[in-house]
Amino acid sequence: MKKTMVIALLGMMAAGGAQARVIEQACLSSDRASGNRPLCNCIQRVADATLTRRDQKTAAKFFRDPHRAQEVRQSDRQSDAVFWQRYRAFGATAENYCG
Repeated sequence: MKKTMVIALLGMMAAGGAQARVIEQACLSSDRASGNRPLCNCIQRVADATLTRRDQKTAAKFFRDPHRAQEVRQSDRQSDAVFWQRYRAFGATAENYCG
């Protein structure tokens, strides 16, 4: 059921047009992905379905500077807390869908 919902979301986003693909580019350039294009593409599709363009730009920075993610997670700012909830949902969805 969960996977079906994710696939439906991804289909809707694909029909909505291409975005800047900032998550995919950050993923491809990171040491962790080792240039795994199918994985990075999958993560980008999930990002397109779950994150705003602004959220994607913020999240892409985490690939270059993982410490920045920690700073956002521990921030006292309400906007960072709300972003972090969306980011965690994105991460869980990407993990479930992209395996």
